[in-house]
Amino acid sequence: MAEISAKLVKELREKTGAGMMDCKKALSESDGDLTKANEWLRQKGITSAEKKSGRIAAEGLVSSYIHTGGRIGVLVEVNCETDFVARRDEFQELVRNIAMQIAACPNVEYINVASIPPEISAKEKEIEMGRDDLGNKPDNIKEKIVLGRIEKRLKELSLIDQPFIRDQSITVEELIKQAIAQLGENIQIRRFARFVLGEGIEKQESNFAEEVAAQTGQK
Repeated sequence: MAEISAKLVKELREKTGAGMMDCKKALSESDGDLTKANEWLRQKGITSAEKKSGRIAAEGLVSSYIHTGGRIGVLVEVNCETDFVARRDEFQELVRNIAMQIAACPNVEYINVASIPPEISAKEKEIEMGRDDLGNKPDNIKEKIVLGRIEKRLKELSLIDQPFIRDQSITVEELIKQAIAQLGENIQIRRFARFVLGEGIEKQESNFAEEVAAQTGQK
């Protein structure tokens, strides 16, 4: 595999308007060939998605998903640019898939890494810096390891960084970009809430042996 230089990534980014990480992946998939990388981005709908990402999306849907048995529920708002697209089956299916994704991901709390509060990152760094397995490592090595672990942890909290439950080869972010290419409008996840039956309620713990003894008059 050809080495993917920062210069090559920059050149592809300037040509396509796609994000840096998408350009790097496209070049990796295309063995460093700019033409093939451009075609790969177009096939994935990424170039058009990047161009539309700055447009205002104020229409869309608020949708719900209740998992079998009624123990998990999700509310999610997904925005697009027009009510015409919001009524299309493809958009409605996308919103439902996103809601199902949230239901299936108990660790996800934020839409993306950028929306995670700085204090969460600071707390994660504090935890990682105190781990025993880093005790004897030089500070510069320790810092790199910690940064890698924090990045991994923050992505675990981010919805768009999750592998799509129906196709593990793409992320939720890539799923949305494909929908943008298909529907021709900017699409954004605005907010979501996940409900778990009984979450936060302190359940009374009972001692079965004591209950039996009380019922039979034994001590």
